[in-house]
Amino acid sequence: MHIRADLHVHTRASDGDLDPEQVVSQARYSGIDAVAVTDHDTVAGTQEALDSAKKHGIEVIAGVEISAVFEPGTLHILGYFPSYPQGFEQALKPLQEARKLRFPRMVEKLNRLGIDISLEDVLRIAGNAQVGRPHIAKALINKGSVRDFDEAFSRYLAKGRPAYVEKEKMSPREAVRTILTHNGIPVLAHPFTLDLEKPEFRRFIRELADYGLMGIEISYPEHTRSQKRFFTQIAQGHGLLVTGGTDYHGPGQGGLTIGSCGLDAEALRVFRERLYQRPSS
Repeated sequence: MHIRADLHVHTRASDGDLDPEQVVSQARYSGIDAVAVTDHDTVAGTQEALDSAKKHGIEVIAGVEISAVFEPGTLHILGYFPSYPQGFEQALKPLQEARKLRFPRMVEKLNRLGIDISLEDVLRIAGNAQVGRPHIAKALINKGSVRDFDEAFSRYLAKGRPAYVEKEKMSPREAVRTILTHNGIPVLAHPFTLDLEKPEFRRFIRELADYGLMGIEISYPEHTRSQKRFFTQIAQGHGLLVTGGTDYHGPGQGGLTIGSCGLDAEALRVFRERLYQRPSS
């Protein structure tokens, strides 16, 4: 498949390595036609990315990735907007405030495990961005406590590991409705992380579709071929968009490049048609 759009990319506005303009430049260099900036629980970097679109000759789509309450796995809802979503950042303020409380607790847990790391170490890495677990992972790497990101998460930072702290989240319905209220398209991100068997997955998608879900992210680096076939079947059965992206965080995270996963020309055409035919707010 010839990738024309990567709809899942993070910047330094959340936990990515690159500034929004650097992300847009990198996307253009990769040869794709469109890129979506989907930072965690913020659209703070979106306007800079949109402003860079003409300079670099590439379409930039405003987006976000919202964490939602879910057990036993992890649920993220991507949102895509036809233009900068006015008022949306304010709607995310409760999640952003909760983040400020979460990461000092994770540092405290690491300290209790005997790891010499401080919140200041993490904040120096994050700079002006929202603090995220990748920033803590970088601090652990810098301290020599772990070799790489994979070890940082598998030993300490992933859900269920000793330094993990649950964060404030929206309900699935609230996440979908918040995106819809701001004229966006809500899409289920990386569905394999739900950790559901097929019957439970089918039931949950029906529930999300009733809330207003409009798509499923299918082209994703960690999805197997059989998973992609299954997710595509479910999407088609509910009339949902098929989307995709790399979940790119930067050159030092995961070994991916922008555009290595995403949409081909036909899928991008269908996505654009749905996105830009949404009624303007």
